[in-house]
Amino acid sequence: MQSIPRLTQPALPDFCNLGVILRILLLVNTMLAALALAQSRPFTLAGWMSNLFSGAAFVEPVLISSLVVLCPFRVVLRRYSYWVSVALIVVTEFLITVCLHLLLRGEGLGFDLELVVHDWLVVTMICGVVLYYFYLRERAFSPALAEARLQALQARIRPHFLFNSLTAVLSLIRSQPQQAERTLEDLADLFRVLLREERRAVRLEEEIDLCKRYLAIESLRLGERLCVDWLVDPDALGATIPPLILQPLAENAVHHGIEPNPEPGLILISVARKGRLVEIQIINPRVEGNTQPAGRAGNQMALDNVRERLALHYDVEARLEAGPGVDALTGAGEYRVKITLPMHEQEAPRVERRA
Repeated sequence: MQSIPRLTQPALPDFCNLGVILRILLLVNTMLAALALAQSRPFTLAGWMSNLFSGAAFVEPVLISSLVVLCPFRVVLRRYSYWVSVALIVVTEFLITVCLHLLLRGEGLGFDLELVVHDWLVVTMICGVVLYYFYLRERAFSPALAEARLQALQARIRPHFLFNSLTAVLSLIRSQPQQAERTLEDLADLFRVLLREERRAVRLEEEIDLCKRYLAIESLRLGERLCVDWLVDPDALGATIPPLILQPLAENAVHHGIEPNPEPGLILISVARKGRLVEIQIINPRVEGNTQPAGRAGNQMALDNVRERLALHYDVEARLEAGPGVDALTGAGEYRVKITLPMHEQEAPRVERRA
């Protein structure tokens, strides 16, 4: 079987990401424990603990110092190619090793260049194992798997959505030609985003704009049955997020909370910044007898897809929670989807909008 070629260069892990930090700590300390076990022959608990503490006395200061330095240094590393960044990390580890040895001189251990080179080579090998682990992890999730899941999500646009949208436009051409033109522009913009090959992060403001265009098209078909209330914190609009996070969830809200209900229904979409976090919440009515999401495979697929892509981009720093609830004021059933993700404000290219 022929393997799928890589379309993009590997990327370094985000050394400020909590999940990345925990994985590095676990991986390095596991290697340290395994090395101490290999040195303890015949095995005794006291001998293994002695070797473990002896190794930790050298490894842990270098490990903690590396994480502290590489977290802010990642901004510089992103400017270069993968292998140049790896070379810069190796140089950084050498400088950290030298600095730690200079600090230890005050304790009477002295400065030995051969010992520095030895320790640096050990640190370099550990770095190589850690970076190779994250390289394999990236290969496992992207681009082939992530692209396939993203394309599956894009293909979820229901055929009758396009048919109903065009039918609504045809009914407006003579009576409201300007409205028909705006709807066609919204439809074109929506499908342009859904079908583009670019997988860059986008500003949350762009995602909200795309979601509003989608809901504007659906409102032509559903009329007064579809009511949407937006609560958007302006401080959160600069956050960058993976593309196609809001639109699939808004589509689920329409498909499961508005379409089956003959009465008007309200979809509440709130976006708020809470410190270094962004919280996005989508609430739609829960129709009696509609066991969302387990009762509808399409809804579950979208939730799983969004959850997996959040994990791919943010690791353990983002989460998606979904489940039924009850409106505190009316007592009516509702369904809530809540996304919490870190507030990343890297510059993302803005998409030009039509006037």
